[in-house]
Amino acid sequence: MAETVTLTDHQTIRDWAAARAGAPAVVDVSPEAGTQPMLRIVFGQHAYEDTDRPERPANAGGYELVEWDEWFRVFDEARLAMVVAADRPGQREEFHEFVRRED
Repeated sequence: MAETVTLTDHQTIRDWAAARAGAPAVVDVSPEAGTQPMLRIVFGQHAYEDTDRPERPANAGGYELVEWDEWFRVFDEARLAMVVAADRPGQREEFHEFVRRED
């Protein structure tokens, strides 16, 4: 695997996502309301909300685009960090994963 970098700074994460045309989203993977959502960054056409689709019931799966403030609230409350591939000249990898922050 390529060299990785761990990010926790909000502006650095926003800049990383913006450089790849990424947008913040949450995935509801819970069978019940009130469970911690899973964070995601979506890219390309997936980063655009389809306003023509019918409303989904709560907990129907899939992802919902959210504002960065909401995304970072979940990110910080869960004490997460984002691991990304180190930038290399001429390449913009979209690889990312979320891990627990080390104290």
